[in-house]
Parts: sequence; structure tokens; C-alpha cells
Amino acid sequence: MSCARTSLVLALCAPAVGVPLAAQTGGTLRANQQIAVAVLAAPAEFRPDATVLSYGADGQLRPIRTGTGGMICLAPSPAEKDFHVACYHRSLEPFMARGRALRASGFKGDQVDSARFAEVRAGTLAMPAQPAALYQLFGGTLDSATGTVTGAKALFVVYVPGATAESTGLPAHPSEGAPWIMSAGTPRAHIMFVPTM
Repeated sequence: MSCARTSLVLALCAPAVGVPLAAQTGGTLRANQQIAVAVLAAPAEFRPDATVLSYGADGQLRPIRTGTGGMICLAPSPAEKDFHVACYHRSLEPFMARGRALRASGFKGDQVDSARFAEVRAGTLAMPAQPAALYQLFGGTLDSATGTVTGAKALFVVYVPGATAESTGLPAHPSEGAPWIMSAGTPRAHIMFVPTM
């Protein structure tokens, strides 16, 4: 199977626990493998033109493919114990990049969002003016030889900064089988979707 036509297998498979992804896959993935795996999180129509960012040995993200499309995808971090890739609309990049910078400077947990929210309210951190999607695959096991991921779970959200239950008609708490709004009323308000819908 070629890396360009990587498939995603959603089978039940426990990930290796406590072992960095690089060790699980026999070392660092080549650039073409990182690209093929990173874009799995995005809908197929957005994969060919997505920009892909990869973690260097210093833990910093750098582009390994500059795309012409609207999505930015993150390759899996070799330092993490669990598989995780994400793709999001490029209008979210200032918010996402700022979160990464804050974490790198020592901010943890709620401190990251508190700092970003203050910057959004001060007008120094831009949020998208329109809804913007984020797609993730996490957990599971990556087989770098075949380019398949088993046991991964999908998460899809649409950021709608400042949205509330009242402004959207969506519940502010999980509701079985229905979308709901998380972090309502904040800059990171987003609609959570059940992947099987």
C-alpha cells in the first residue's frame, strides 16, 4: 500500500502504554509517511492540498509540505505516547499557534485558555470571523510499514467563537446522538459532533 493512499482502520486495538510513538513505530517516520498519516484526520477532499506541520527533534513544529488548500494538519509527535493527528482550518492557526507557544513557555491547563481569551478580548489574537472546522484522530496504534492506524477515535468540532446555546439552538451539554456546544460564550466555543452521525 502506498503512503499516498493510506487507509484508516477503526478497529479495536489497545495502544502501547508508556512507550513513545517513535519507539512503537521503530523510529522517526519519513516525511512522506508523516504527511500521509497527518492528513488522515481531514476529509478526503481536503487532504491533497493541506499544509502539513511536523515536529522536529527540538519539539517545534515546522512545515514539511506547504499546501494551497484551507487545512493545516499536524503530524504525530514522536515524543507522545499515544497516536494523535489533527487538521484544522487555517483561520484557526493564530489561536492554535499561540496555544503551542504558551505551553512551550510553561503555561499549563486552564492557564493557556485564560491567556488566549485575554488576548482575544484585547484584540491582539485573531479568531476566525466565520465557523472553522477541526478534525482529530487519537489513540490507537500506527503501523508505519503499512501506513494504517488501528483503534483510533475521531473527534470533529466546528469553532464558532462566542457562540452560546441561545445563539445556536444547540445544548450546552452533551446530548446523546446530537451535536452540542462546548465552552459556550468563550473565544473557543465550538460545536462537538458525534463522529457516527
